[in-house]
Amino acid sequence: MNAANELDKRQRRAGLDQLRDSTLFREFSYINGKWCASEDGKLVEVFNPADQSYLGSVACLTPKQSAQAINLANQAFDDWSRVLPQKRSKLLRRWFELMNDHKEDLALMMTLEQGKPLSEARGEIDYAASFLEFYAEEAKRPNIEGVTSHLEHAEMEVWREPVGVAGLITPWNFPSAMITRKAGAAMAAGCTVLVHPSKETPFSALMLAELAERAGIPAGVFNVLTGDAKTIIEPWMESPMVRVISFTGSTEIGRLLFRQSADTVKRMILELGGHAPYIVFADANMEHAVDCAISAKFATSGQDCLGVNRFYIERPVYEAFCKRFAEKAAQLSVGKGIDDPDLGPLINAKAIKKQIEHVTDAKEKGAIVLTGGTMHPAGELFFQPTVLADVPNDALIFSEETFGPVAAIAPFDDEEEVIKRANDTEYGLVSYVHTNNTQRIYRITRALQFGLVAVNRTKLTGAPIPFGGMKQSGIGREGARVGMEAYTDIKYVCRNYE
Repeated sequence: MNAANELDKRQRRAGLDQLRDSTLFREFSYINGKWCASEDGKLVEVFNPADQSYLGSVACLTPKQSAQAINLANQAFDDWSRVLPQKRSKLLRRWFELMNDHKEDLALMMTLEQGKPLSEARGEIDYAASFLEFYAEEAKRPNIEGVTSHLEHAEMEVWREPVGVAGLITPWNFPSAMITRKAGAAMAAGCTVLVHPSKETPFSALMLAELAERAGIPAGVFNVLTGDAKTIIEPWMESPMVRVISFTGSTEIGRLLFRQSADTVKRMILELGGHAPYIVFADANMEHAVDCAISAKFATSGQDCLGVNRFYIERPVYEAFCKRFAEKAAQLSVGKGIDDPDLGPLINAKAIKKQIEHVTDAKEKGAIVLTGGTMHPAGELFFQPTVLADVPNDALIFSEETFGPVAAIAPFDDEEEVIKRANDTEYGLVSYVHTNNTQRIYRITRALQFGLVAVNRTKLTGAPIPFGGMKQSGIGREGARVGMEAYTDIKYVCRNYE
């Protein structure tokens, strides 16, 4: 590339000059405590989805480098697994403190490469850091339990031991929190980790690597491998040294990884797609239900596995809900994340295409557009906050994950009907219910086939809770104590004392 083009790219790195600590910005992969380029010189360019300005380039590693990283992480595991839990705790705690110290830079970088509004990015950094704080404490409490002997002259114990190298595959929509939720648990348990971040959002991951190094995390314990997913991950799936894979992403890719794990019998932690129903009964607090609906639908511009895809409103309050919800959606601001609007851009042109397809299909099948329904003038990756009413059950949006700012609403007549419609999906991640009937709350939370159920509220996640879904929304749980247990094996010891 000629000098003029290089100068042009440097000039187009809009926003990076606002970083308070520019040394956090890294354009290399991080393996075994060293910053490294691709051995064949290939790069992945990263652009701001808000205006397509160039942010930088990262190494596109080769399969050979990915395989080398496995070996180095495996070597580091021997020492890290024997580090006292109290020391692992202190290192994770220091990493947490550094995230807090550099919160503004971490949030700015996330906004620039992912597009989410700056206030949402700050919220994600708090959320991401909370996992390091939580697992810093859990690291000191390994689960060793005694067993009452059923054999003569025998003592019994059950131990939890770290499984080995963990491969962590993280998405673009939460580029910091999905790393710390996985890595915090794995490292607290004594595992070493290989992280492959999305090509759209590698810099958030590399900033975390820089802070991990500053925190004193030993070489080889936390590694970030950038580049093409197939190139990086295939060696992980083939290697017996990678004992566990944790993936957050689409159900389609999750199925593929699950199949690939068979030959080496890896442990799989899969947090996959969602298709959340939002159910409002006539006895609910309507204004509160509408406010919660706005948050549950339009946070992260709708690009959230917890985002609502299907709104079911009881018929007596259906028209009132639709009218108020559409009014509030129409008032949402849209713009560049750096300006901190309510909604930022979508991640790429493919995401925009899906919004258009779902809106067009719903309209052709009889749905009514109450607000929005088309591109937003803010730019080529912006879509209007959209509300569709009278959406028929055979519309694509009622069977596919939209992952964008399009809300689809339909009426229902009774509890049995809405439970059946809500559960009629291959997904089972999260569901939302609004009602003031205590007996109904008990019945419906039992009946809904979802791993997470929010009643009369939207926010329900956090480090202490077991996050995960049922059916084809995933396998296993992340967060809470069970999130750490997923990175351990159980060893039973029986000792003769005669």
